[in-house]
Amino acid sequence: MNNEDFEKLKEKLLRFRDQRDWKQFHDPKNLAEGLTIEAAELLENFLWKTPAESRTLSDKEKQRVREELADIFAFLIYLGHELDIDLVEAANQKIEINRRKYPVHKAKGRSTKYNDL
Repeated sequence: MNNEDFEKLKEKLLRFRDQRDWKQFHDPKNLAEGLTIEAAELLENFLWKTPAESRTLSDKEKQRVREELADIFAFLIYLGHELDIDLVEAANQKIEINRRKYPVHKAKGRSTKYNDL
């Protein structure tokens, strides 16, 4: 997805929201709560599955995961919009921060937190 596609999607979501007069509910607190709830709904799809089973979802299970991911993505876009945060820029900056925190020679193949490397 390039920036142009992302901006088109964001405008489409904002139009959808505005047509339903939902902006009144889209303060950062409620959007963060909604995002967390949607993330929990995503997690529910993996409850009681082994790691191997989580990689081999049925078509029906994958569709449910797809819908939850879309909900999470929408909430992220709404929240970024409300707080005037460019998500693409923020993600790129975070990659740079993590690159410094987790240098390849220390972090490769390890799940250790950066302050314990």
